[in-house]
Amino acid sequence: MRGAATALLMLFRLAWVILLVLGLAFWWGRALRFVPVHMLVGVVVVLLLWALAALAAAAHVRSRSIPLAALWGVFVLVLGLTQTRLMTGGAHWVIRVLHLLVGVVAILLAERLAAKIKRARA
Repeated sequence: MRGAATALLMLFRLAWVILLVLGLAFWWGRALRFVPVHMLVGVVVVLLLWALAALAAAAHVRSRSIPLAALWGVFVLVLGLTQTRLMTGGAHWVIRVLHLLVGVVAILLAERLAAKIKRARA
């Protein structure tokens, strides 16, 4: 399970970096044609977060991070898919910052779950 946790975490990190680079490009008004790619990679990140949560549960990790990661994944999806309709106009920057912070929490949860899986007894 440790190997699987490491592999999932590495994929998560790679996807998260792609999301961050694309997201920053969007903020600067660049590469807007890649929004669908950003959304697809975002869905992959959520699936990887859920996979880490499932792996942690299978490894009998006792942690509140498991259900939190499952719920957080739903929150990430909902926010990501609806953000263009939230606080439109001049205040939309608030949603953009929230979207970034939600992504940061997702990677923190993924890191925590992977660490707990790696520490779990085989």
